[in-house]
Amino acid sequence: MRPAGRTLPLNAPTQTPPHVLNGERRELDDPRAGRISYYVAGPESSGRSGRPSAEVPILLVHSINASASAHEVHPLFEAFRQRRPTYAIDLPGYGHSERSDRTYRQQLMVDGLLAVIARMRADHGGSVVDALAVSISCEFLAKAALAEPAALRSLALVSPTGFARNAPTRGPPEADCGRPAVLRVLNVSWIGQPLFKLLRSPASIRFFLRKTWGRKEIDEEFFRVSCRMARFPGAHRAPFHFLSGFLFGADMPTVYSQLTHPVWMVHGTRGDFTDYRKADRIVDKENWAISVLPTGALPYFEMPETFVEHYDEVLERIDAGRPVSTAKEKGPRR
Repeated sequence: MRPAGRTLPLNAPTQTPPHVLNGERRELDDPRAGRISYYVAGPESSGRSGRPSAEVPILLVHSINASASAHEVHPLFEAFRQRRPTYAIDLPGYGHSERSDRTYRQQLMVDGLLAVIARMRADHGGSVVDALAVSISCEFLAKAALAEPAALRSLALVSPTGFARNAPTRGPPEADCGRPAVLRVLNVSWIGQPLFKLLRSPASIRFFLRKTWGRKEIDEEFFRVSCRMARFPGAHRAPFHFLSGFLFGADMPTVYSQLTHPVWMVHGTRGDFTDYRKADRIVDKENWAISVLPTGALPYFEMPETFVEHYDEVLERIDAGRPVSTAKEKGPRR
């Protein structure tokens, strides 16, 4: 059963976020990222499948929006915790992680990922880590992989940002698209607070989830938990930096092209996240595989079994030391 606080009103104020995944919630204090919350679960005995992947811990990373948290990877957490050590992070500014008044840039998110990855490796005898991220968090994961390449075995990028026709390609790869003037306006209380109340309203969250799903029907439990996650002290801080561009990389195609790990990229064909024209010069590399599914931007909610099957095929090739590019499934990209 998924713990989510179903009986509380969607707009009920509260001081403590709900426990959103079926696992143990832990915390660590990192000198760069602050207090980071993450969930952990796994089978009672390791290696039951006999595959190397069963011994490799996996990290799941949610997207960024006004109401994000580890609840966004719930189907994947449920699928993988049955067969391998599974971790899911609350990124800085979200869920149970620190929401203090500080600057939320890409590097802070990368630092949070690296802190949890280091803890995972310590928990599992120095093992490398498989990691899966969603939407803009794919940018953070890619930069974490470049910062600590030996810590990661593979990357899975679900509906990654940075590949659209209008994606920025200016400045050095470590730069972001931050607009300080926009952030200053959002931090004016009589402007920013009413705006955030609008963004976190049930009507607004449903509107944006329909754009994510690319249809009227969405996952209603996802909607209910999202409504709860945006109603805690400091919940506006990371989203305001997101709206101001500080969490977007200035030249992600260059960053992605530098990855040498096996990379599986998967996206849907519906909704607002279907433009991947700038990916064409990258995904034909031997270390990249791509799957295109007839879904919105979160295919693992709509087609969980198919999603996991595709991912398993990629992991099997990694286990066998074969190029993941042979697992590619071509599909339409606008």
